[in-house]
Amino acid sequence: MKLFFDARYIRTDFPDGVSRYSSELAEALVKQHPVTFIVSSDAQATKLPAGSKTVKIHKIDSWMEPFTSLKLNKFKPDVVFTPMQTMGSLGRRFKLILTLHDMIYYVHRVPPPTAKGLVRPLWRLFHMAYWPQRLVLNRADAVATVSQTARAEIVQAKLTKRPLIVVSNAARDLTPLLTVPVKQFDTPPKNLVFMGTLLPYKNAETLIKMMEFLPGRTLHLCSKVSPTRKAELSALIPEGAEVVFHNGVSDEKYAALLADDAIMVSASLAEGYGLPLAEALQLEVPAVVSDRPYFREIAGDNGAVYADPNDAENFARAIQSLNDLSVRQRIITNGKKAVERFSWDESAAVLLEEAHKLTAR
Repeated sequence: MKLFFDARYIRTDFPDGVSRYSSELAEALVKQHPVTFIVSSDAQATKLPAGSKTVKIHKIDSWMEPFTSLKLNKFKPDVVFTPMQTMGSLGRRFKLILTLHDMIYYVHRVPPPTAKGLVRPLWRLFHMAYWPQRLVLNRADAVATVSQTARAEIVQAKLTKRPLIVVSNAARDLTPLLTVPVKQFDTPPKNLVFMGTLLPYKNAETLIKMMEFLPGRTLHLCSKVSPTRKAELSALIPEGAEVVFHNGVSDEKYAALLADDAIMVSASLAEGYGLPLAEALQLEVPAVVSDRPYFREIAGDNGAVYADPNDAENFARAIQSLNDLSVRQRIITNGKKAVERFSWDESAAVLLEEAHKLTAR
C-alpha cells in the first residue's frame, strides 16, 4: 500500500495543535509502514523523521488547494491521509481520509489567527451551517477525529456518512527538552502556565481575573497574541497581579515553564482533545482545568482538579486546593496513569488499519 501523509500543516516557527498532531503522528506512523510525506517547504521536511520521502506541492492557503488531488494523482498514492478536512478532492484517484478535530468553530465562530484576507469571511460562512461540512466530509472515504468526545459531537451533528475513526491525540514526552527535572516543593506552586491560542473560546479571561485571588503567583500565557487581543486581555489584569504574555515560546521554553514550580491551567470552553493537559500530566505537572468532558476523557475523575470555567474565584480556589504537597502528589500520580492510556503508536495503528480496509474494498 502506497500511503501518503499531508505534512503541510507542520509549522516551523511556533507549533500549534494541528502541527503537533501532524508531527507526532508522522513519527509513529513511519515505524509501522512506509510513508511519503506531502510538504510545501523544505523547512517542513526537516521536521519529519530522518530519511523521510517527500513530495513538494503548494501551500495549504494557495488558490490551488481545491485541485490538490489532481496534483497528487500523478504520484499514484493508494491512500492519502490529511490532518485537516480542507484538502481538495476534485478528480482524485486514491482513497482519502480527512480529519475533523472538533466542533469548536460551530459554537465559537472566530476564525483562527492563521486565517488571512478573504479566508476569514469564507471561514465564517462555512461554519454558519452543517451542510457545507457534510459535503466536504462525505467526499472522503473515511473521516478521523482526535477523541471520543469529539466523535460523539460529530455523530450527534450527523456531519458524515463515512466511517468515523478516532485517531487520538496523545502526550509527547517533554522530559528530553529539560535541563533540570520537574520537582515539587512544600510551598504552593508559584507559576501558572497556560498553553493555547488566545481566542475567546480558550477563555484566558477567567485565568486573568482569578489572579485577584492568587497574590504572589505568576500567570504565564505562552501563545502568540495580536496587539489588539493583548490590549483586551491586559485591561482585565487585576491591580498588582503578575501576568506575562510570552507571545510564543519554543518547545524547550514551554517545557522549562512547566517544570518551574508550576501548575498547568486551562479555563477553555471547547476542545477537541486538550493536548497541553496531556503533556503536563505526562511531565508529572499538576493541572487545574475546566470541568468539561474533553478534559475528563484525558485525566479521568482524579487526574486533575476541575473548576467552573466561568467563575474566576472558583478557579482560584481549585488552584489553592493544590497548596498541599500530598494532594499535588496524589493528583500527579493519578494524572500520569490516566494519560498513559493514550499512545501515538496506537493511534498510528488505528489509522493504518483503516487505510488497509479502504484499499481492500
